[in-house]
Amino acid sequence: MNRETNRKFVVIALLISTFLTAIEGTIVSTAMPKIVGDLGGSHLYTWVISVYLLAVVISTPVFGKMADLYGRKLMFTIGTIIFLVGSVLSGLSQSMEQLVLFRLIQGIGGGALATIPFTIIGDVFEFKMRAKMQGWISSVWGIAGIIGPLAGGFIVDTISWHWIFFMNLPFGIISLILLWTALHEQIEKKKQIIDYGGIFTFAICMTAFLYALTLLKEYKQVTGNISILFIVALVGLCLFLWIEAKGKEPMLPLSLFKNSFITISNIAGFLLGFILVTVTFYIPLWVQGVTNLNATFSGIAMLPMSLTWPLGAVFSGRWMSKKPISHITLIGIAVIIIGCIGLVFFKTDTTVAWMMVVTAILGLGFGLAFTAFTVAVQSSVDWNMRGAAMGSNNLLRNLGQAIGIAISGLWLSDELQGHALESSLHTVFIMLVILAVCAFAVTGILLSKKETALSTD
Repeated sequence: MNRETNRKFVVIALLISTFLTAIEGTIVSTAMPKIVGDLGGSHLYTWVISVYLLAVVISTPVFGKMADLYGRKLMFTIGTIIFLVGSVLSGLSQSMEQLVLFRLIQGIGGGALATIPFTIIGDVFEFKMRAKMQGWISSVWGIAGIIGPLAGGFIVDTISWHWIFFMNLPFGIISLILLWTALHEQIEKKKQIIDYGGIFTFAICMTAFLYALTLLKEYKQVTGNISILFIVALVGLCLFLWIEAKGKEPMLPLSLFKNSFITISNIAGFLLGFILVTVTFYIPLWVQGVTNLNATFSGIAMLPMSLTWPLGAVFSGRWMSKKPISHITLIGIAVIIIGCIGLVFFKTDTTVAWMMVVTAILGLGFGLAFTAFTVAVQSSVDWNMRGAAMGSNNLLRNLGQAIGIAISGLWLSDELQGHALESSLHTVFIMLVILAVCAFAVTGILLSKKETALSTD
């Protein structure tokens, strides 16, 4: 990066784009009952959310690699434009079928917004400042978690659900203008090789796999169609790995996984993603299904996580200049273990106040761990591989969430009230403790590595 880059404006642009990504899930979920009421097609309810997440999972590593080949600014611009086009079309939808299709387009662009900002942070800032900037980014996620449901409800009640999509347009345009005027990068002009085979096989593999998980969650047993989808996913994965091993410019360079920092961060990210999505979905279910409180109390119980997560990220950033990254990640995961153990001791008469203490602990742990892992990935490779590295890290986290919500759903009782649900959720919470301990054990390997290998440029 050259000296002309205006870091302040770059950060503002990235904060705006990150806010659009972060608020997307909560604001759309809040508006869905009204959308279904207007458009019908209630059988497609979950697909409005699922298809967006599927597109993000598939496009994240693609945009990560493309950013290495063609530059961050160009690929961020393309991704943002796709996201905004999908947003406008979603707002103009006249049927649920149209909305699902347009959300797919929006999710493709969302993959760029989910990964390229982290890559740019790694480029623009030196090692010590990267952690601080991750704290700012994490703060946006916390703010979005609070504002999303409120903004969604307000827009739906006072204007129209269409505007939850239209509102992305001015913010996205401002973000693009700021980035184009503030970020300056030098890209070697040469003919680039695009890994079309890798992109195609990866898309087939992920689509089949995530669709199979969706059906598995619905039917809670492996049917013939689900088996076929898993076979297609396995064959697609084998072809994808073969193509990536042979390609000159693979979408997901397998050489990345020779780097212990990336491999450990990705494995831990997968496990923590699994834990995060399970906590996010099933604590509200406990509040409403076991303690028989309304949805408002579910939001209150989860609120502390949105506040302590950015706090943990700030602490992580400050400590990173004094302590090894491995120590910070282990502290973060240890805090998550404590939070998961707190979940196991939930009872029918557990108060919302105690639930808030547990979610506050979990948020602090996630803020510490995820921030440190992100900086580790950013700093373990050079510029020309940073996009692919961040793409792989975000991919594994997203996969952890997708698999987590499907697998944990298998343990749930069909009874969504009373003691049967309580017993099922306890089983899920015990599983989370085990996964957190596994993440701690995997991360412990970092202690044996020389962290001087991290890039501090």
